[in-house]
Amino acid sequence: MDLLNLKTDAFGLDISDLSLKIAVLKRQGKFFNLASFAEEVIKPGIIKEGEIKDEAALAKIIEEAVKKITGEKLKTKYVIASLPEEKAFLQVIRLPKMSEEDLKSAVVFEAENYIPMPVDQVYLDYQIVWPLANHLDHLDVLLAALPKTTVDPYLSCLRSSGIKPKALEIESLAIGRALIKNEISPSPVLLIDLGATRTSFIVYSGSSLRFTSSIPVSCQHFTQMISKALDVSLLEAEKLKIKYGLVPDAKTQKDKASIFEILVPALVDLVQQIKKHLDYYQSHIFHEHLISKDKGVSKIILCGGGANLKGFPEFLSSQLEIPVEIGNPWINILPEEKKNKSQLSPEESLRYATALGLALRGARQQL
Repeated sequence: MDLLNLKTDAFGLDISDLSLKIAVLKRQGKFFNLASFAEEVIKPGIIKEGEIKDEAALAKIIEEAVKKITGEKLKTKYVIASLPEEKAFLQVIRLPKMSEEDLKSAVVFEAENYIPMPVDQVYLDYQIVWPLANHLDHLDVLLAALPKTTVDPYLSCLRSSGIKPKALEIESLAIGRALIKNEISPSPVLLIDLGATRTSFIVYSGSSLRFTSSIPVSCQHFTQMISKALDVSLLEAEKLKIKYGLVPDAKTQKDKASIFEILVPALVDLVQQIKKHLDYYQSHIFHEHLISKDKGVSKIILCGGGANLKGFPEFLSSQLEIPVEIGNPWINILPEEKKNKSQLSPEESLRYATALGLALRGARQQL
């Protein structure tokens, strides 16, 4: 699903509040390899909660990132770029079976009943959600919308930096493409993207996203808590967080407390938020048409920089009583028997999940 689309090659560009990441994939047989990548820091204030506040500054950062790319030189000016999750609206709706032409009109008409904004003030798109089981007498459609006031500055920045937007895609769609094998899940899976400024919850079931939400809990928040509790710099706090993680009995060098003890309030809040969102999803399940009879979330997959926190999967699994695993953003890029041999480490790859999902779409459309 996209909000703008042209048929040309493209690379992936993930833009968040504090950084941007570029990923370029090239086809090798039935699979792909990472051809090039880049990351640039975005100073606080240029983007705030997904809204671009300084278009000129962001355009310059994008331009510099393209110039400093690691690996092969970019061979295309076309890009598939991310749009902020917290500004997006996604909803699966049910419509009668109809022709593709009639569906376009029906989606716009039905959207007025679901989107909390006038339809003429948003960019609207949709895709049919094909069932894994049962012959349906209706169509399930994933509806996506973002305010034009949010999207237009992204378009402006891309064009100002000399890049041609081929498609703009909501982050959760790219993450699903990156982490769900063959983009099919027989039972519901919760994807958790723990980023620098927020955490996103994404339920993927069957062949589509089903639910998304974001909360202001982040890696940066964890680091700030450690810095304050131990009276150390943010840089030192980050190092301690990486070194000790969530090992309950691992004391820090200052022997004041373990990182786990310091982060307990934030971790408890995060667990409660996950439970709250799982309960909401569970009570609003509909139109899933799965092969599996178990409609509950079967497992949790982690990505984002926060997924690298030692002991984090084990902690969540024990608290939620659901299997938790670290995501593999290469699962649809490399053959199963081939390990990632790119310059991106497994830890870095988790931060590139959105960019790799965007790049995968671009690489698939090269045919």
